Amino acid sequence: MQLWKKAAAAVIITGVATGTSSVWAQAPKAGGTVHVVVQPEPPSLMQGLNQNATTNMVAGNIYESLLRYDEKLKPQPSLAKSWEVSSDAKTYTFKLQEGVTWHDGKPFSADDVVFSLDKFLREVHPRWRPIANNQIDKIEKVDDLTVRITLKQPFGPLMLALEPASAPIVPKHIYEGTDYRANPMNNTPIGTGPFKLKEWKKGSYIHLTKNENYWLKDKPILSEIYWHVIPDAAARAVAYETGKVDVLPGGSVDVYDVPRLSKLPNTCMTTKGWEMMAPIAWITVNHRNGILGNKQFRQGLMHAIDKEFGKDVIYGGLGKEPTGPIASKTKFYSDEVKKYDYDPAKAKELIKASGYKGEPIKIMGLPYGETWNRWAEAVKQNLADVGVNAELVNTDVAGWTQQTGNFDFDLSFNFVYQLGDPAIGVARSYVSSNIVKGNPFGNVGGYSNPEVDKLFAEAAVAPTEEGRQKLYTKVQQILTDELPVLWLLELDFPTIYRCNVKNLVTTGIGLNDGFRDAWKE
Repeated sequence: MQLWKKAAAAVIITGVATGTSSVWAQAPKAGGTVHVVVQPEPPSLMQGLNQNATTNMVAGNIYESLLRYDEKLKPQPSLAKSWEVSSDAKTYTFKLQEGVTWHDGKPFSADDVVFSLDKFLREVHPRWRPIANNQIDKIEKVDDLTVRITLKQPFGPLMLALEPASAPIVPKHIYEGTDYRANPMNNTPIGTGPFKLKEWKKGSYIHLTKNENYWLKDKPILSEIYWHVIPDAAARAVAYETGKVDVLPGGSVDVYDVPRLSKLPNTCMTTKGWEMMAPIAWITVNHRNGILGNKQFRQGLMHAIDKEFGKDVIYGGLGKEPTGPIASKTKFYSDEVKKYDYDPAKAKELIKASGYKGEPIKIMGLPYGETWNRWAEAVKQNLADVGVNAELVNTDVAGWTQQTGNFDFDLSFNFVYQLGDPAIGVARSYVSSNIVKGNPFGNVGGYSNPEVDKLFAEAAVAPTEEGRQKLYTKVQQILTDELPVLWLLELDFPTIYRCNVKNLVTTGIGLNDGFRDAWKE
């Protein structure tokens, strides 16, 4: 039996002794209010049902999962205080924290964990579904504070799949026996996290207040958080300059404002807190829609798009051009793949050979601010330059989520998280078993290749790192030839904040669970 209890304790000690020693020396003062921009306004705060970036950012402080992760993605205790892994690496036993209650006062127990992981998320979550269906044999309650997960075969990435966005634990007493998506409590989420929803004034702010009964002693330190909805990018920058807000999360202001804002007095900036996500921006292609199902046409589109312009001009140089489905900063990346330089002449040749006859192609932008609007306009112009009749489709976040999730699009901008391991964050976008309506972060394009399915399945459970690398290299080579999506940029997201807001980014998911430990000087 491999014991993780000592390792878990060591992680806690390390986090205090090295990661935050200078901060804690200042003796955090309890209380205080932090004002944060949230852009765009989340379509929902029910984290199990919605995976938009801003939903995770706010709701990750309301809900919790079994684990947290440091910036090196090493697991730390959360709702699970310790864990054991069997010698054959197929059985994971989690001991839960004592004295945890839901925000409505009901006790939390192993029943909630089993219901969340085995019922709720298996049905609705595009990342947990393939893990549960392909890797897990059973999830069972041992006693009120112990849960056992038994795998069909060893699956090391499981320990990276237990953060709030990937596996939020939801209250069984609220959701069991209901239509999960229609449950009226989705509007007033109940979690176990350090903050609870006080008020959501649509179009204005989301107000979270301290969970006075939080299971972790002396946390949270802050009294409340206001997440301000400010639709205009220039107004968000002004809100920071004038002191209305304390924190500008990554992507909340136009990239050309970042250098200026980061030099203001009492201002700090960091790109940390995105180690788990490592997001890649891309254009999802709906393979069901006529010419978009033609590989030559997609290859022509890829040569038509000026990715360097997108990186340097649209996104202010904050990122790196991707070469395929796996980000260069994460595990199992390979650059031994087919490359697509900006080459309009080559694009025209491929598009002509595909049999394209001028039919309109609709591009749905990502409604996350002016940067994304300009990006969609630039791509539209790139495609027009090579003879593609492209039209822009504008919508709000709720409309984008619904249309993309229901396969109602031609081309749709998106950015998708890698989540520490390709088995968790990459495979979900390409395997045919995850072509399921209802969520824009699955395989919504309808791409299907049995060899790709097989390679992803084998790579997830291969016993050695070398074996996994070989399989993932092969799958990257296939995907970069077939282009199920059009990759644009490995994104960097700078967080700008007042220097007197301390301990804000302490984990590999940054603001998504950062306010538990934050305090205001």
